Amino acid sequence: MKFFVDTANINEIKEAQSLGILDGVTTNPSLMAKEGITGKNKIINHYKQICEIVTGDVSAEVIATDFKGIVEEGEELASIHNQIVVKVPMIAEGIKAIKYFSENSIKTNCTLIFSAGQALLAAKAGATYISPFIGRVDDISCDGLELISDIRMIFDNYDFGTEILAASIRNPMHIINCAKIGADVVTTPLKSIKSLLNHPLTDIGLKKFLDDFNKGNK
Repeated sequence: MKFFVDTANINEIKEAQSLGILDGVTTNPSLMAKEGITGKNKIINHYKQICEIVTGDVSAEVIATDFKGIVEEGEELASIHNQIVVKVPMIAEGIKAIKYFSENSIKTNCTLIFSAGQALLAAKAGATYISPFIGRVDDISCDGLELISDIRMIFDNYDFGTEILAASIRNPMHIINCAKIGADVVTTPLKSIKSLLNHPLTDIGLKKFLDDFNKGNK
């Protein structure tokens, strides 16, 4: 399973890359604004900087909601770097644009997926990734992991090449359960990835090893 970090913070991206397990980055306008990155030129330069740090795909989101606007924005974003994946909303105009992009060798990430039917349409259009928001599904008392499971079954039934990119990850168990179900990718804040490092028995065991070693060297 691929690990993407969901942030526009350069220091977090560098830290995730330094772990040696980072496969890509996802961003959105809210994450950019959180880092004070506003305005077209600043955003483009920020994407360039991110692509220089990581070696995998970097999702860059369009703002337009009409076919022509999505295509124009998407082509401009894709021209920034060959690692850029154009992030397109799950709307009718977005599906049309994804079909266009897939026919023109531009990678896409269909975002704001909340149903298996939406995922199926995006895959049919040729999306590189689809992003089901499992945390937000949980928020309305439905099962985000069941959504991932349903999409996995459908994609396997028909050998779709579209990758399932589980988004809106809220905790490390979301990551583990997505891995069990067979999500191709998770995108998550860095803190959730780092939480996978922790276990009290590891801390206890390491302390004992070091204490025993130090006893023998006194």
